[in-house]
Amino acid sequence: MSAFEKKAPQEPDGSWMETYGDMVTLLLCFFILLASVSKVDSVLYEQVQSGMTSEIGKQPPQRPIESMRKELTEVVNAAAGGSDAADVATDDRGVVLNLDAGALFQPGSAEIKSELQPLLKEVVETLVQPRFETYRFEIQGHTDDTPVQTAQFPSNFDLAAARALSTMRAMVALGLPAERILVTSFGPFAPRVPNRLEDGTPLPANQGLNRRVAVHVYPR
Repeated sequence: MSAFEKKAPQEPDGSWMETYGDMVTLLLCFFILLASVSKVDSVLYEQVQSGMTSEIGKQPPQRPIESMRKELTEVVNAAAGGSDAADVATDDRGVVLNLDAGALFQPGSAEIKSELQPLLKEVVETLVQPRFETYRFEIQGHTDDTPVQTAQFPSNFDLAAARALSTMRAMVALGLPAERILVTSFGPFAPRVPNRLEDGTPLPANQGLNRRVAVHVYPR
Protein backbone atom coordinates (compact mmCIF):
# COMPACT_ATOMS: atom_id res chain seq x y z
CA MET A 1 0.00 0.00 0.00
CA SER A 2 1.35 3.42 -0.93
CA ALA A 3 2.39 5.71 1.88
CA PHE A 4 0.14 8.31 0.28
CA GLU A 5 -2.86 6.01 0.21
CA LYS A 6 -5.41 6.88 2.92
CA LYS A 7 -6.52 4.25 5.35
CA ALA A 8 -10.21 3.41 5.45
CA PRO A 9 -11.95 5.18 8.38
CA GLN A 10 -12.61 2.89 11.31
CA GLU A 11 -15.98 2.55 12.98
CA PRO A 12 -15.95 4.19 16.46
CA ASP A 13 -15.79 1.74 19.34
CA GLY A 14 -19.12 2.04 21.17
CA SER A 15 -18.41 -0.57 23.82
CA TRP A 16 -17.89 2.17 26.42
CA MET A 17 -21.60 2.99 26.19
CA GLU A 18 -22.47 -0.29 27.89
CA THR A 19 -20.27 0.52 30.88
CA TYR A 20 -21.61 4.07 31.00
CA GLY A 21 -25.21 2.82 30.86
CA ASP A 22 -24.55 0.36 33.70
CA MET A 23 -23.03 3.13 35.82
CA VAL A 24 -25.99 5.47 35.25
CA THR A 25 -28.42 2.66 36.11
CA LEU A 26 -26.56 1.89 39.34
CA LEU A 27 -26.51 5.56 40.31
CA LEU A 28 -30.25 5.81 39.65
CA CYS A 29 -30.89 2.76 41.83
CA PHE A 30 -28.71 4.24 44.57
CA PHE A 31 -30.62 7.54 44.64
CA ILE A 32 -33.98 5.74 44.58
CA LEU A 33 -32.88 3.64 47.55
CA LEU A 34 -31.56 6.74 49.34
CA ALA A 35 -34.87 8.56 48.81
CA SER A 36 -36.91 5.58 49.98
CA VAL A 37 -35.21 5.46 53.39
CA SER A 38 -34.79 9.18 53.96
CA LYS A 39 -37.15 11.60 55.69
CA VAL A 40 -38.29 14.28 53.26
CA ASP A 41 -38.21 17.83 54.59
CA SER A 42 -41.31 19.24 52.89
CA VAL A 43 -40.47 22.86 53.64
CA LEU A 44 -36.89 22.56 52.34
CA TYR A 45 -38.10 20.62 49.29
CA GLU A 46 -40.60 23.38 48.54
CA GLN A 47 -37.90 26.05 48.84
CA VAL A 48 -35.57 24.19 46.46
CA GLN A 49 -38.35 23.45 44.00
CA SER A 50 -39.49 27.08 44.10
CA GLY A 51 -35.95 28.32 43.45
CA MET A 52 -35.47 25.96 40.50
CA THR A 53 -38.81 26.95 39.00
CA SER A 54 -37.96 30.62 39.34
CA GLU A 55 -34.36 30.46 38.08
CA ILE A 56 -34.58 27.75 35.44
CA GLY A 57 -38.19 27.83 34.33
CA LYS A 58 -38.55 31.60 34.75
CA GLN A 59 -41.97 31.03 36.34
CA PRO A 60 -43.43 32.56 39.50
CA PRO A 61 -42.41 30.40 42.51
CA GLN A 62 -45.14 28.19 44.01
CA ARG A 63 -44.80 27.76 47.78
CA PRO A 64 -48.12 26.56 49.23
CA ILE A 65 -46.66 25.70 52.66
CA GLU A 66 -45.19 29.17 53.08
CA SER A 67 -48.41 30.68 51.75
CA MET A 68 -50.44 28.72 54.30
CA ARG A 69 -48.13 29.79 57.13
CA LYS A 70 -48.52 33.44 56.22
CA GLU A 71 -52.30 33.20 55.88
CA LEU A 72 -52.71 31.41 59.21
CA THR A 73 -50.45 33.98 60.88
CA GLU A 74 -52.65 36.76 59.52
CA VAL A 75 -55.77 34.96 60.79
CA VAL A 76 -54.26 34.56 64.28
CA ASN A 77 -53.11 38.19 64.46
CA ALA A 78 -56.46 39.54 63.22
CA ALA A 79 -58.61 37.53 65.66
CA ALA A 80 -59.53 39.01 69.02
CA GLY A 81 -57.01 37.57 71.47
CA GLY A 82 -55.61 35.38 68.71
CA SER A 83 -51.96 36.24 69.29
CA ASP A 84 -52.33 35.16 72.93
CA ALA A 85 -54.20 31.98 72.01
CA ALA A 86 -52.09 30.66 69.12
CA ASP A 87 -48.87 30.88 67.15
CA VAL A 88 -47.88 29.54 63.74
CA ALA A 89 -44.60 27.85 62.81
CA THR A 90 -43.20 25.28 60.38
CA ASP A 91 -41.42 21.97 60.86
CA ASP A 92 -39.88 19.51 58.41
CA ARG A 93 -43.35 18.30 57.35
CA GLY A 94 -45.29 21.51 56.91
CA VAL A 95 -47.16 24.07 59.01
CA VAL A 96 -47.81 23.85 62.77
CA LEU A 97 -50.59 25.80 64.47
CA ASN A 98 -50.03 25.76 68.25
CA LEU A 99 -53.21 26.44 70.24
CA ASP A 100 -52.55 27.45 73.83
CA ALA A 101 -54.46 25.12 76.15
CA GLY A 102 -54.90 27.84 78.75
CA ALA A 103 -56.65 30.08 76.24
CA LEU A 104 -58.57 27.29 74.49
CA PHE A 105 -59.96 25.28 77.41
CA GLN A 106 -61.49 25.73 80.80
CA PRO A 107 -58.94 24.85 83.53
CA GLY A 108 -58.56 21.10 83.98
CA SER A 109 -61.14 20.34 81.29
CA ALA A 110 -61.44 19.56 77.60
CA GLU A 111 -64.29 22.01 77.02
CA ILE A 112 -63.41 24.63 74.41
CA LYS A 113 -64.16 28.20 75.41
CA SER A 114 -66.89 29.80 73.29
CA GLU A 115 -64.79 32.92 72.68
CA LEU A 116 -62.25 30.83 70.74
CA GLN A 117 -64.82 29.55 68.24
CA PRO A 118 -64.38 32.55 65.85
CA LEU A 119 -60.63 31.89 65.66
CA LEU A 120 -61.17 28.20 64.91
CA LYS A 121 -63.72 29.14 62.25
CA GLU A 122 -61.23 31.43 60.47
CA VAL A 123 -58.53 28.77 60.70
CA VAL A 124 -60.77 26.12 59.16
CA GLU A 125 -61.86 28.46 56.36
CA THR A 126 -58.19 28.92 55.49
CA LEU A 127 -57.34 25.21 55.60
CA VAL A 128 -60.25 24.06 53.41
CA GLN A 129 -59.31 26.23 50.44
CA PRO A 130 -59.15 24.14 47.22
CA ARG A 131 -55.40 24.71 46.80
CA PHE A 132 -54.82 22.90 50.10
CA GLU A 133 -57.10 19.94 49.33
CA THR A 134 -54.20 17.45 49.23
CA TYR A 135 -53.08 18.27 52.78
CA ARG A 136 -53.62 16.19 55.93
CA PHE A 137 -54.19 17.40 59.48
CA GLU A 138 -52.68 15.83 62.59
CA ILE A 139 -54.18 17.20 65.80
CA GLN A 140 -51.88 16.51 68.75
CA GLY A 141 -52.68 16.90 72.44
CA HIS A 142 -49.86 17.95 74.79
CA THR A 143 -49.53 18.71 78.51
CA ASP A 144 -46.72 19.86 80.76
CA ASP A 145 -45.03 17.44 83.16
CA THR A 146 -47.29 18.16 86.15
CA PRO A 147 -49.09 14.87 86.89
CA VAL A 148 -52.84 14.82 86.22
CA GLN A 149 -54.99 12.33 88.08
CA THR A 150 -58.72 12.96 88.35
CA ALA A 151 -61.82 10.82 87.96
CA GLN A 152 -62.35 12.22 84.45
CA PHE A 153 -58.69 12.28 83.41
CA PRO A 154 -56.62 9.55 85.13
CA SER A 155 -53.40 10.67 83.42
CA ASN A 156 -51.82 13.40 81.32
CA PHE A 157 -52.38 11.22 78.25
CA ASP A 158 -56.13 11.16 78.93
CA LEU A 159 -56.33 14.94 79.30
CA ALA A 160 -54.20 15.54 76.19
CA ALA A 161 -56.25 13.04 74.17
CA ALA A 162 -59.57 14.55 75.29
CA ARG A 163 -58.42 18.04 74.33
CA ALA A 164 -57.19 16.87 70.93
CA LEU A 165 -60.53 15.12 70.31
CA SER A 166 -62.50 18.21 71.39
CA THR A 167 -60.47 20.34 68.99
CA MET A 168 -61.01 17.83 66.19
CA ARG A 169 -64.78 17.73 66.75
CA ALA A 170 -64.98 21.52 66.82
CA MET A 171 -62.99 21.87 63.59
CA VAL A 172 -64.98 19.13 61.83
CA ALA A 173 -68.21 20.89 62.83
CA LEU A 174 -66.79 24.01 61.18
CA GLY A 175 -66.05 22.16 57.93
CA LEU A 176 -62.65 20.48 58.23
CA PRO A 177 -62.82 17.10 56.39
CA ALA A 178 -62.79 14.31 58.99
CA GLU A 179 -61.30 11.79 56.54
CA ARG A 180 -58.07 13.81 56.39
CA ILE A 181 -57.58 14.09 60.16
CA LEU A 182 -55.34 12.11 62.51
CA VAL A 183 -55.67 12.61 66.29
CA THR A 184 -52.82 11.74 68.67
CA SER A 185 -51.91 12.28 72.34
CA PHE A 186 -48.34 12.88 73.50
CA GLY A 187 -49.12 13.79 77.10
CA PRO A 188 -46.01 15.40 78.65
CA PHE A 189 -43.47 13.66 76.41
CA ALA A 190 -43.06 16.11 73.52
CA PRO A 191 -42.47 19.51 75.14
CA ARG A 192 -41.64 22.56 73.07
CA VAL A 193 -39.28 23.82 75.79
CA PRO A 194 -37.96 22.34 79.07
CA ASN A 195 -40.55 22.19 81.83
CA ARG A 196 -37.96 22.48 84.60
CA LEU A 197 -34.43 23.48 85.39
CA GLU A 198 -31.84 20.75 85.86
CA ASP A 199 -32.39 20.85 89.63
CA GLY A 200 -36.12 20.20 89.16
CA THR A 201 -37.33 23.77 89.69
CA PRO A 202 -40.46 24.26 87.58
CA LEU A 203 -40.55 26.92 84.87
CA PRO A 204 -44.18 28.14 84.79
CA ALA A 205 -43.82 30.12 81.55
CA ASN A 206 -42.34 27.11 79.78
CA GLN A 207 -44.98 24.79 81.20
CA GLY A 208 -47.61 27.13 79.79
CA LEU A 209 -46.05 26.84 76.31
CA ASN A 210 -46.06 23.04 76.58
CA ARG A 211 -49.78 22.85 77.43
CA ARG A 212 -51.17 23.01 73.94
CA VAL A 213 -53.00 21.42 71.05
CA ALA A 214 -50.77 21.38 67.98
CA VAL A 215 -52.41 21.18 64.55
CA HIS A 216 -49.87 19.87 62.05
CA VAL A 217 -50.73 20.44 58.38
CA TYR A 218 -48.66 18.66 55.77
CA PRO A 219 -48.93 17.40 52.16
CA ARG A 220 -50.02 13.81 51.57
